[in-house]
Amino acid sequence: MMVQEQQDLDPYSKEYARQLDEHDELASYRDEFYINPNSIYMDGNSLGLLSKRAEQSIMDVLGAWKHQGIDGWTQGQHPWFYLAEKLAAMSAPLVGASADEVIVTGSTTVNLHQLVATFYKPQGTRTKILADELNFPSDIYALQSQLKLHGYDPDEHLIRVASRDGRFLQEEDIIAAMTDEVALIVLPAVLYRSGQLLDMKRLTAEAHARGILIGFDGCHSVGSIPHSFSEWDVDFAFWCNYKYLNSGPGGTASLYVNRKHHGTTPGLTGWFGSHKEKQFDMEHQFHQADTAGAFQIGTPNILSMAPLIGSLELFAEATMEKLRQKSLHITRYMMQLIEHELSDMGFTLGNPTEDERRGGHVSLEHAEAARICKALKELQHIVPDFRAPNIIRLAPVPLYTSYSDVWETVQRLKTVMAEKQYEKFANMRDVVA
Repeated sequence: MMVQEQQDLDPYSKEYARQLDEHDELASYRDEFYINPNSIYMDGNSLGLLSKRAEQSIMDVLGAWKHQGIDGWTQGQHPWFYLAEKLAAMSAPLVGASADEVIVTGSTTVNLHQLVATFYKPQGTRTKILADELNFPSDIYALQSQLKLHGYDPDEHLIRVASRDGRFLQEEDIIAAMTDEVALIVLPAVLYRSGQLLDMKRLTAEAHARGILIGFDGCHSVGSIPHSFSEWDVDFAFWCNYKYLNSGPGGTASLYVNRKHHGTTPGLTGWFGSHKEKQFDMEHQFHQADTAGAFQIGTPNILSMAPLIGSLELFAEATMEKLRQKSLHITRYMMQLIEHELSDMGFTLGNPTEDERRGGHVSLEHAEAARICKALKELQHIVPDFRAPNIIRLAPVPLYTSYSDVWETVQRLKTVMAEKQYEKFANMRDVVA
């Protein structure tokens, strides 16, 4: 156990939270981040905080541009020509992959388009793509777009597995939908609203038993839970790096391609997918890299990749195993506080309570969720995350969130409800939620 339990204290007291902090072996990493002392940040599952090391790596890359100009591509501390591969090697342990199976490139949706353009190969009766009705909209838009490009009607050829309760997906329902009409499966590793963690190992095995390729969206899982993509034989995956991996707003994304698919021609080819030694031959014949690097398209966004250098150093030191252990413990602690302090205030816990099914955030449902979020932020200086129609997401990120933060968050939420502070606000989201 990472955090020693204090059996002699009231588990709902502030002192108990302080004792948990004193015994938290990851507590020192909090000092690595820029934390506003006047507020509590619970939105790390949308945008992670800036670390001092990420800031320094940005300055290092800017310095190379400043002093070396174009020679920064091949010289200096972090040569830009090889930066995507360097970051891939640093990222690979987080997803249980070899360095050559990962590349840092593009954005989440661009990478999904690339992967579907590569691996969606409709033949005969296998023309459909299997997804789910709870997935993040951008993934669905991309899948609909890819089907249209192949001349198929998304209403007919995009299967979206239904949720039985509007919160969770049942693996049995997904497996039942793996028919001989399905050519490709794309699913979230962790559902963005409820934080449900799908059994990726089981789903991959079931898909392959039916001759179907399968990939996962790791936006809400990478940096929050350990993965074993290679061991599970996942075909492909893609994820952003600005949430749990703290790469900054709009930071460059990543993708994974199982080594068994290396050599497959990318659906969308571009210059930076070339073999490094051939790229500057300037031939009109594409000589693709023999790694996941082949799935790059355009020139890397060096300044958007720079923060990852410092950020991934922190993950290597802390280790995903310890981060996951604290994440499970601190979210369980938050749920216990919520149940004890807010049980009569109309909240419903909308995330799984079982450790093996829970990602890194707590999902609270309430009819007044939008205005509660506004009250928390403007009156109580808690930064939450609203998701339509009625969800308050709270993410106690293990690298920089303390147990005292969690205790204080629940107490201030209780004040918002007890004093009906939320009634000062309209129950509708802002333009950006």
